[in-house]
Amino acid sequence: MPLGTLDRTPPPFFRQGASAFSKLMVFSALALFLMVADTRFQMTQPLRMAVATALYPVQWLVMRPVLWAEGGSRYFESLQSAQSAQETARQKLGLQSQRANQVEQLLLENTRLRKLLALRERFATSGQAAQVLYDAADPYTRKVVIDKGLMNGVSAGSPVLDESGVLGQVTRVYPLVSEVTLVTDRDQAIPVLNTRTGARAVAFGDPGLHAGALELRFMAANADVQAGDLLTTSGVDGVYPPGLPVARVEKVERRVESAFARIYCTPVALAAGAAHVMVLQSIASQIPALPAPEAAPEAVKKGRQK
Repeated sequence: MPLGTLDRTPPPFFRQGASAFSKLMVFSALALFLMVADTRFQMTQPLRMAVATALYPVQWLVMRPVLWAEGGSRYFESLQSAQSAQETARQKLGLQSQRANQVEQLLLENTRLRKLLALRERFATSGQAAQVLYDAADPYTRKVVIDKGLMNGVSAGSPVLDESGVLGQVTRVYPLVSEVTLVTDRDQAIPVLNTRTGARAVAFGDPGLHAGALELRFMAANADVQAGDLLTTSGVDGVYPPGLPVARVEKVERRVESAFARIYCTPVALAAGAAHVMVLQSIASQIPALPAPEAAPEAVKKGRQK
């Protein structure tokens, strides 16, 4: 058979159809159309929901071991932290119990000594619990608002405490709420007593670089003040009962060119995050009033002559 008469076309089994480049262009255009249509008209949302619903049991089964492993690790971590917290609480409870016994003994001795010396009994103050609602809107002050006011018997000047020590003083009272100025406010001052030396001083809020702290001002450069000293209320101002923890000395700077030392203190109370407080009754109402001044002898003589 002559070669020119052979059929060179491939049989139907080996036919390739359209070229690969044509298929790429067609499917690319189709994919782009589907993406645009899904973005604009949410065409595939029902299909996606159906597939997600069908695959959820498989996903749930696959995630079980991972969740069990995470839960087990969290359980052991929480167990360890709970055990350490329990141990810390036990130690703190033991120290508080020891201090409570010492306080009871000291109070008994104090009462006996006062009776022996015929001194006036210490002021008994009552208080009521309150909750901090929010911080004051003024960013340049350190004030909070509590949920007790005139209707609850709160008066201006009442001391405010938290579980650790003195937090501040009520400076403005409304019928249902009150405004408390914290001890770290720059305009707040509180007379304090150094429990180690018995020296009295005045602590002011520090508005400078040590914001949120206190500063003992007008203390001589050679004053006996050390880091770690505990400062309590002295009770001489007629506002705070004596013996309440106020702050602890953090840093003492003594400079040759200055006659006064720079003493920075850290408040004992949680001034930046207190949630529940105790409002005490001011001791000013319990202090006897000053006697009336006596008339001068010369004025009395002139009155008699008339």
